[in-house]
Amino acid sequence: MKSLNKFFQYYKPYRGLFFADMFCALLLSAIDLIFPIIVRFLLNDVYVLKNENKILKYVFIIGAALLIMYIVRYFCQYFITSWGHIMGAKMEANMRKDLFNQFQKLPFSYYDNNNTGTLMSRIITDLFDISELAHHGPEDLFISILKIVGSFIILSSINLPITLVLLVITLGMVYFSVFYNRKMKHVFMRNRKEIAEVNAVVQDSLAGIRVVKSFANENVEEKKFKKGNKQFLKTKEESYFIMGKYYSGNGFFQGILYLAAILFGGILISKSLLSVSDLVIYILYINIFLNPIDKLVNFTEQFQRGITGFERFLQVINTKPAIVDKEDAIEVFNPRGSIKFNNVSFGYDDKNDVLKDIDIEISAGKNIALVGPSGGGKTTFCNLIPRFYEATKGDITIDGIDIKDIKLNSLRNAIGLVQQDVYMFGGTIKENIAYGKQDATDEDIIEAAKRANIHEFIENLEYGYETHVGERGVKLSGGQKQRISIARVFLKNPPILILDEATSALDNESERFIQQSLEELSKNRTTIVIAHRLSTIRNSDQIIVLTDNGVKEKGSHKELIAKNGLYATLYNMQFDILK
Repeated sequence: MKSLNKFFQYYKPYRGLFFADMFCALLLSAIDLIFPIIVRFLLNDVYVLKNENKILKYVFIIGAALLIMYIVRYFCQYFITSWGHIMGAKMEANMRKDLFNQFQKLPFSYYDNNNTGTLMSRIITDLFDISELAHHGPEDLFISILKIVGSFIILSSINLPITLVLLVITLGMVYFSVFYNRKMKHVFMRNRKEIAEVNAVVQDSLAGIRVVKSFANENVEEKKFKKGNKQFLKTKEESYFIMGKYYSGNGFFQGILYLAAILFGGILISKSLLSVSDLVIYILYINIFLNPIDKLVNFTEQFQRGITGFERFLQVINTKPAIVDKEDAIEVFNPRGSIKFNNVSFGYDDKNDVLKDIDIEISAGKNIALVGPSGGGKTTFCNLIPRFYEATKGDITIDGIDIKDIKLNSLRNAIGLVQQDVYMFGGTIKENIAYGKQDATDEDIIEAAKRANIHEFIENLEYGYETHVGERGVKLSGGQKQRISIARVFLKNPPILILDEATSALDNESERFIQQSLEELSKNRTTIVIAHRLSTIRNSDQIIVLTDNGVKEKGSHKELIAKNGLYATLYNMQFDILK
C-alpha cells in the first residue's frame, strides 16, 4: 500500500488529464453496454411490428443515435490512446527526473556498492513498464469494473438464475487470478534483477572494451554474458510457464461461461422461461463481459511488471543520502583555506580503518604534499575534505568551521580537484573545460587552456575548441585529457586545490610545463598534492608521509631526507630507479 500511495502521488500534477481520461473511459464503456440493449429492443419490440413505416422510422432513429454514439466513441478512444499515453509519459519523465536527481545526491559509497549497468536498468527498463501501468492501469481497471458491473446488472434483469451461475464461475476466475497473480509478482521481481545483472555485464564489458581486446579476452566476456543471459532466460521461462497457466486457465473459465449460458439458456427456453432473442442478447453481453475480463488478465500482468519496477524505483528513491546539508548549514565565500584534521579516522567498513587518528593542521596558502605506500590513505584523506565520504571519527575544519556546518555546494565550490583518473564528458573540448565554470566566457576558457599549456594543441585541431572528445575522451591522449582537466581547475579558480597525481599521465616535457603552471596556480592558495614522483614535491612547504598506521613523518624535503626515515627510503628508491 505504501508503494501504491507513493505511485498515486505522481498523478497529482495531471489530475485534470486523469479525470478527462476516466470520463472518456466511462463514455466508452456506456456505449459498449448500450449496444446489446438496442439490439434487444430491435428484436423484441421493433422487428415484430407489422407496420413497415414504423419499422423504418425506428431503424433510422436508432441508426442516427448509433452513428452519434460511435462518433463520440471515436473521439473518446482517440483521447485515451493519445493523451492517456502522454500522461503516462509525463509521469515517467517526472519519475526519471526524481531518480536521476536522487542519483546525484547519493554519496560515493553508494556507487562503490552498485554497478552502473544495474542503475541504468532502473532508470530505463523499469520506468518504461511503470509508464505503461500509469496510463493503462487505472483506465483498464475502471473500464473493466464498469463493464462487468453493468453487464451483471443488465444480465440479471434478463434472467437472474443464469446470471447467478455466471457469478459463481466468475468468482472462481477471480480466485484463480489472485493465486497466479502472487506467483507472477515474485517471478517478475526476479526478472528485473536478472536483466539488471545482464545490463551490468554489458556496461562493464563495453566500458572496458579496450582492456578486453588488449588481453584478447573476448571469450571471457562472452562466457560472463552467457551466464547472466542464461540465468535471465531461466527466469523468463519460469514466468512464461506461469503466464501460460494463467492465460489458459482464464480462457478455460471463459469457455465455461459460454457453456453455462447455452446449457442453462437452452433448459429455460425448453420450459418457455426464456426467449431465443433474450438468449442471443445474453450471449452478446457475455462477450462484453469477457472483454473486460481479458483486460483484467492483461492488467494483472501489467500491474506486476509496473509495480515491481516501481518498488525497485522506490529502493533508490527511499535511500537516504548519507551526506546531506545540516538545517543550519552556512555558506562560505572565499575561505582563506586553513584545514585541520582533529583525531580523524575513516574506514570503508566497520572493521578496517584506512585512516587512523589523523591530527594534521594545514595553514592557509601552504603547499602540502602527501606521500607514502599505496593503500596508506592519501586519496581517502583528500576525499574527506569535500565530504565525498564522511569521517567515522573526529572532525575536519576549514578556517575553524566544521565542514559539516558548511553547505555542500559551498564547500565543494571552494575546492578544486584534479584526480588521477581523468574523466571526460561526451561533448566538445570547450564544454569539458567550461565544466569548471558554467558561465565562463570564451576568453576565460582560452585563458585557462593557455595556463594549462593545452591551448596550442587545441588550436591546431581541425575544429579547435569545438572538437568532440569521444566517449570518456577516447580521441585524446592521457596527457591531453589531464591538461584539459587541469584547465577546468584553472577556470574554477578555487582557494583550495587538491591534486591527486595531477601530472601522472604526462610525458616529461609536458610535466615540466604543467608543473610550472601548477606552481603559479598554487601561490596564495592551500594546495594538497598527492604524488608518487617525489621529485615533483621537493619544494612543498610540508611533506606528510601517510601509512596504514597513520602519519609516519612530516616536514620539509630537506628535513625528511636528513631524518633518513621512510620518506628518504622512498625518495632514494626512485632516485636509484631513475639513475
